[in-house]
Amino acid sequence: MAARDPDPSGRTAPPATGPAPVAPSAFNLAAVAMAVAGAALLAWLAWIYYVDTPWTRDASVRVYTAQVAPEVSGRVTAVPVADNQAVRKGDLLFRIDDRDYRIAVQRAQAARDRAEAQRANTRAEADRREKLSDLAVSAEVRQTYESNAQAAQAAYEGAMADLAAATLNLERTEIRSPVNGYVTNLLLQAGTYATAGQAAMTLVDSDSYWVAGYFEETQLRRIRLNDPAEIRLMGYPDRPLAGRVESIARGIQDPNASPGVAGLPSVNPVFTWVRLAQRIPVRIRIEQLPDEVHLAAGMTATVHVRPDGPAAPALAERSGAGR
Repeated sequence: MAARDPDPSGRTAPPATGPAPVAPSAFNLAAVAMAVAGAALLAWLAWIYYVDTPWTRDASVRVYTAQVAPEVSGRVTAVPVADNQAVRKGDLLFRIDDRDYRIAVQRAQAARDRAEAQRANTRAEADRREKLSDLAVSAEVRQTYESNAQAAQAAYEGAMADLAAATLNLERTEIRSPVNGYVTNLLLQAGTYATAGQAAMTLVDSDSYWVAGYFEETQLRRIRLNDPAEIRLMGYPDRPLAGRVESIARGIQDPNASPGVAGLPSVNPVFTWVRLAQRIPVRIRIEQLPDEVHLAAGMTATVHVRPDGPAAPALAERSGAGR
């Protein structure tokens, strides 16, 4: 082994060592503290978002529909509306051939006039007999003429009722919208025979839109009536809608309640270590709808309920429980 060269000054060189440890600076400590605080803040916000605030992505837009059926039968002569057209309550939807119904009104008017003449004649005869003395006419004859007058009066009233019914049927040849809304899935065309009582057109009631949110049962204890809610449609994520909790469903279908073979209950096996929370429908009323949002039944939505709204009466009191 080669001997170490001595230092020219006569001193022995110190052995070589690694770099000296550097003490952590205040900047590094502050960065770590900020990272920990940020993670804690995100965790807290996530807890509020997912746990403390009831929310669901399983929500959809619902609406009522009006099945429009004619009250008289006949051939359709005109359909002045188009598919998906907006209509107001009272607007004409379609018209049925009214010729037979006009003839029925004329016949009813003629029968009314005939009954009116008969009523006037029998009443005059009964009044004349009433003024005669007992020597000129007997009580039996007076009673007979009075009965004829009453029968003529009843026949006249029946003729008036027939005329009113014929006039009403004539008015019913024009079918008008019962609600404000939109024509949907229009299949009716001029020339089709419309049968009384059978739906010929469907309208979407534009005044009845609501959102049905299906919340897990573990979240229901934090939902109260009149709680404000935020609705975000999948097609309009940047246009949140204001809503309010209107009601909470009182029951859902139980798959174990349906009978199986020989009428015995059909019970599905349950794994005790896997418990799935049921989803309960919650009805959300839409407070205000922006003009630029095209709302359609069946649209997917996300709902967040804000329990920090004004206090609402107990659910049992508002829903009439115990009655």
